[in-house]
Amino acid sequence: MTEALGAVAPGRPLREGLDRILQANMGALIVVGDGPDVLAICSGGFLLDAEFSPQRLSELAKMDGAIILASDASRIARANVHLVPNPNVPTSETGTRHRTAERVARSVDVPVISVSEDMSIIAVYRQDTKHPLEPAPRLVNRANQALQTLERYKTRLDAVSGALSALEVEDLVTVRDVVTVLQRAEMVGRIAEEIDGYIVELGTDGRLVLLQLEELMGGVADERRLVIKDYFQDRLRWKLEEALEALSSLSTEDLLDLKTVVTVLHLPEPSSEMEAGVQPRGYRLLSKIPRLPDQIIENIVVRFGGLQKVLRASIEELDDVDGVGEVRARAIKEGLSRLAETSILDRYA
Repeated sequence: MTEALGAVAPGRPLREGLDRILQANMGALIVVGDGPDVLAICSGGFLLDAEFSPQRLSELAKMDGAIILASDASRIARANVHLVPNPNVPTSETGTRHRTAERVARSVDVPVISVSEDMSIIAVYRQDTKHPLEPAPRLVNRANQALQTLERYKTRLDAVSGALSALEVEDLVTVRDVVTVLQRAEMVGRIAEEIDGYIVELGTDGRLVLLQLEELMGGVADERRLVIKDYFQDRLRWKLEEALEALSSLSTEDLLDLKTVVTVLHLPEPSSEMEAGVQPRGYRLLSKIPRLPDQIIENIVVRFGGLQKVLRASIEELDDVDGVGEVRARAIKEGLSRLAETSILDRYA
């Protein structure tokens, strides 16, 4: 459906043709795909194989039959076609055109577009999903509201993430602190996904929304991944990717329940107690040091086993880690010291 909505977004030739049909107070039934499965349910009409243009689409819509486009909507394959989908395919629509559109979409995996002459509505069908297209100004308003919500949640995420950094330095992290950061990061991610949908529908009108979204979401995915990597229990049958997927698969109600989040992440025992203390491995704070490759971070964590040991390590001990060297060891020591001082000052300021 996302791909189909992108093809009919403002600024695309297909959307211009659909708008022309609406402006002329006409209806249309358009199938985007001319493969064997589509041709098997076509009857009558005539073969065109002409280059697509909005003007040609609106002219062909004057006829009663369906219009068949190539899968990339670059050519008009057939016109004035009578579609004969399986009549036993269930449909919730009542009008002839919409009923046919829904049955075709459920029978063949291609986008089907229905333009209602009476209601002046464009609806896109794909498999079992129907998506009515909304006017661009309304979508822009909804996207801006979502951006405001995202900004508030991102501010809260930055606050709890900064607090977690200070607690990690002081070795005072609890299960609740970890899960709160992950909960906020996942909420921010889900709001961003909703905005992504608006951007797809807006097409060229969504460029400013996209720029704002990219600015707000910078580093959020890495933050979530590194927090999980710092605390989750790596088992033979439970890996980092599975923990990330488990967090993403939670329903909104389950995500709001911190204990449920703890359960799916497999945090170390005794994680059943929300105030139980936990210790980070150090991936997250080490990643904040500029120009420190991931492999070097991995070597440091494997060598010392936890953040507190890394913080207490001398320059000579860091130099002994494979791939570090004296210059990098000094930069790591100074970088961690600055991060520790800044995090604690921000927490108590």
